[in-house]
Amino acid sequence: MLEVGNLRYTYPGSRQPALGGVSFRIEEGEVFGFLGPNGAGKSTAQKILTGILQGYQGKVSVFGRDLGSLGPDYYNRIGVCFEFPNLYEKLTAEENLEFYRRFFGVATETPQDLLRMFNLPVGDKRTVGQYSKGMKMRLVLARSLLNKPSLWFLDEPTTGQDPQHSVKIRELIRDKKHEGTTVFLTTHDMHVAAELCDRVAFIVDGKIVAVDAPRNLMVLGSRRSVRVEYRSGTELVSVEFDLDSPTGKAEFLETVRTHDVETIHTLEPSLEDVFIKVTGRRLAGK
Repeated sequence: MLEVGNLRYTYPGSRQPALGGVSFRIEEGEVFGFLGPNGAGKSTAQKILTGILQGYQGKVSVFGRDLGSLGPDYYNRIGVCFEFPNLYEKLTAEENLEFYRRFFGVATETPQDLLRMFNLPVGDKRTVGQYSKGMKMRLVLARSLLNKPSLWFLDEPTTGQDPQHSVKIRELIRDKKHEGTTVFLTTHDMHVAAELCDRVAFIVDGKIVAVDAPRNLMVLGSRRSVRVEYRSGTELVSVEFDLDSPTGKAEFLETVRTHDVETIHTLEPSLEDVFIKVTGRRLAGK
C-alpha cells in the first residue's frame, strides 16, 4: 500500500533535518503506528505522504506508484485527519461536510450518517465555532471519511476526547481495518498504539530506531516477574519475585501457599517502557 525509502526533509532555514533517512513499508489493511515525542518528525512525514510538503528527498510509493506522479485523484482515495481542527467555524457541521464532499470525484458518505457515527447532532443549527474542542475533532474525523478512503491518515485522533468517545474512536479504527482500510497513525499515545496497531515504528530526532509488532517489542523487553499482594494482619504487603531465578520461583510458590493472597500481577513492560528503553527518550508530558 505504501513504501518509503530513505526519506529526508529539511525545513527552509533549518540546519537540522526533520527527517533524516526514514524507511518503512505498510501493507494493505494494516494499522501502522508512527510513534515518537513531539518534534520527532511524525507530522512532517504525514504531511509529505499526504502531498502537503514538497521538496523531499528519497522514495515514496503509494498504491504502487511514485507519489510525485499522482494527480488530484490521489485525494479521492485517501482520508486525512489533522491533529488540530481546521473547519469553517461560521458554518454548521452539516454545512461543513456538504461543502467538503463537493471536492471529491467519487461517491461519498452522507453527512448525516457520519455525524451519527461520531455522536454529533444532526440538524444542529449551531455553528462549528460554538462546538467544544472534542466535538470539532470528531467532525474533522467525520470529514476524513467522507470519500470512503482506502488509506486513512490519522494524527492524534483521540486528542481532546473524553474516555467514552476515545473508546468509540478506537473501535471505529478497528472496524475500518476489518473493512480493509489501511491506517497510518501518528501519535505519542503508546496505550492507543499498543491497542490498535499491527506494527509500530519508533521515531526520534527524524530517524526510525525500531519497527515491529507492539507485542514483539514488549516481549523482547520483558522479564518473567510477578508482584504478589497479601495481608499480614492489617498490613498489605507487596513483594516481587523473579521467576527466572530458582530461588525467586520457590519463594513465590511458598508465598502463595502460606499467605492469603489478594492480587497477583505479571510485570510485562508497557510499550512506553520499551520506547524509553530503546530510545532513551521520554514522551511529551512525561
